[in-house]
Amino acid sequence: MRMNTVALIGLGSIGVYFAPRMEQYLGSENFCVIADGKRKERLESQGVTVNGENYRFQVCAPKDGKETDLIIMAVKDMALTQAIADIKRFVGKNTQILCVMNGVVSEEKVAAVYGWEHVLYSYIRVSIALQDGKADFNPHGGKIYFGEAHNEILTERVLAVKDLMERCDIPYVIQEDMIRGIWYKFMTNIGENMTCALLGIPYGAFQKSTYANEIRMAAMKEVQAIAQKKGIILTDEDMENQSRAIMNIPFHNRPSTLQDLENQKKTEVEMFAGTVVDMGKELGVPTPVSWMFYHGIKVHEEKNAGLLCTSP
Repeated sequence: MRMNTVALIGLGSIGVYFAPRMEQYLGSENFCVIADGKRKERLESQGVTVNGENYRFQVCAPKDGKETDLIIMAVKDMALTQAIADIKRFVGKNTQILCVMNGVVSEEKVAAVYGWEHVLYSYIRVSIALQDGKADFNPHGGKIYFGEAHNEILTERVLAVKDLMERCDIPYVIQEDMIRGIWYKFMTNIGENMTCALLGIPYGAFQKSTYANEIRMAAMKEVQAIAQKKGIILTDEDMENQSRAIMNIPFHNRPSTLQDLENQKKTEVEMFAGTVVDMGKELGVPTPVSWMFYHGIKVHEEKNAGLLCTSP
C-alpha cells in the first residue's frame, strides 16, 4: 500500500499545517482541499498565506469528489457531521481517514459511518493561529500522532501513512497506546484551553500565575478521574510533564477556544467541557471545574452574540 493522493477538509489553523507540504511533495494534481459554496470561492480567489507565501490549492466540491488514498479531517467539532457527509465521494475501498480534531469521540463518529477499516486514531499537537487567511509558524514545531489503538506491531496502513508523512516532511509520532495519547491531549486541552478561554489569558499566564495553574490542575484532575473509570491511566507525572512543556510555549500564544471568542465565533466548548460534564454524570465523577468552564464560556458566547446588554 502506497499513498499518493490526499484530500483535506478543513483548511483552518490545523489544515494549513499539512497543505503546503502535501502539495509540494505530492503535486497539485494529487492534493486537494474539500470545500463548497462561498468557502470554495474564497479559497480559489484569495487562497491562504502561510509563512508569507500565498497558496491557491486545488479545491474540490463534495459532489465532484474522487477516491483518494488518504483523507485528513481538520474541521471544528460543530462542522464534523457535515464534513462526514462531504467526504463520501472521496472514500474508496482502501481509503484511510485521519480525523485530527480535538476531543475523544471524533473517530467513533467517523467510523460509525465508514467503518473502522477506514479510520485510524490521530491527533496533532501544534500551536497555530490563522487570522484573516494568514498564518506564521514553524513547520517542524509540532507533530501529528497516528496509529491503530495499539501499535506494538505496525499494520500495513499505519506504515503507509508513516511513509507518506516522511515523503512530505511532516513530523510524526506513532504511539504504542494511541487511546491514552488522545486522552492525554484531551486532559491538557481541558486544563489549558478552557482556563485560557474562561479567563481571557494566553498560555504565558501559566508561566507566571499560581492561581491560573491551580485551576488548570484541578480541571486536569477531573479528566484523570474520568479516564481512570474508563480504564485509561493518566498519571500525576503526566501532569507534571505538561507543566514543564507549557514553559516552552511562546508567552502570547492563545489556544483555539480563546481565539474563537476573540473572533466572536462559536466555540468547541461542547466537545471540551461539555463532554467532561456529561461523562462525569454518567460515571459518577464530580466535575465542578468543567461545569464552570462550560457555563462561563457559554456566557462569553452570549455576550459576543449581543444577547447581554453591557450598557444602560
